[in-house]
Amino acid sequence: MKAQNQQQPLVGIICDREMLGPHSFHIAGDKYIQAISQGSQCLPVLIPASADESQIDALLNIVDGVLLTGGYSMVDPLNYQSEGAEQGTKLDINRDQTSLPLVNKAVAMGIPLLGICRGFQEMNVALGGSLHQKLHENGHYIEHRENKDLALAEQYAGRHQINLLEHGHLMAVLEKSSTQVNSLHTQGVDKLADALTIEALAEDGLVEAFSVTSATTFALAVQWHPEWQFQNNPDSVKLFHAFGQACKARQQMGKK
Repeated sequence: MKAQNQQQPLVGIICDREMLGPHSFHIAGDKYIQAISQGSQCLPVLIPASADESQIDALLNIVDGVLLTGGYSMVDPLNYQSEGAEQGTKLDINRDQTSLPLVNKAVAMGIPLLGICRGFQEMNVALGGSLHQKLHENGHYIEHRENKDLALAEQYAGRHQINLLEHGHLMAVLEKSSTQVNSLHTQGVDKLADALTIEALAEDGLVEAFSVTSATTFALAVQWHPEWQFQNNPDSVKLFHAFGQACKARQQMGKK
């Protein structure tokens, strides 16, 4: 049961499970935490990548929103096809086993949901879609990976244009028909889940944003990284504000 004196909506942020030295840690990037705290005006709480569905259920009963973050690991292709990942691919099975059921449960419960990069890919897979594992080997797309030899500010700089679909949720949030986004991903949407609606496309045709078609609240995902220095990007400010408002509305419903 939610505390009655809760001042800010609670947003659950999915963790990665990483080995730091000899020990396993559940971690989330500070940039995501700050974007939720300052940009959405919500209280961030971390969701461990525990692969424990009873914990997922308990957490979803107390949060007002969920953020699926980016990450350095790839969604395990065994979640959408019979062939596994190439040897040496960085995976996070515990996160997959936490985030994929979490997406379906959050959608079913009407909890506001925002997916970013890996989180965008997780939402597509969780709802029945599939991914290109290596866009740069496909032959149909521009280079969507970052150049890791550059300074972080250059890696996260605007890289290409996206076009927002008319009358879409994202267009309503950003109040424009196109914008520039950064690009730091290797995987991308192959088959879009039937439960999703395209919100934005890159000029090469790659899906860059989608929403959950049947959702009655904010349920949106983007392939780029709006959390990076969000306060300096008007589009990112609007996106996190809209998510925060949806979480606030959820909180005010007093749903247990």
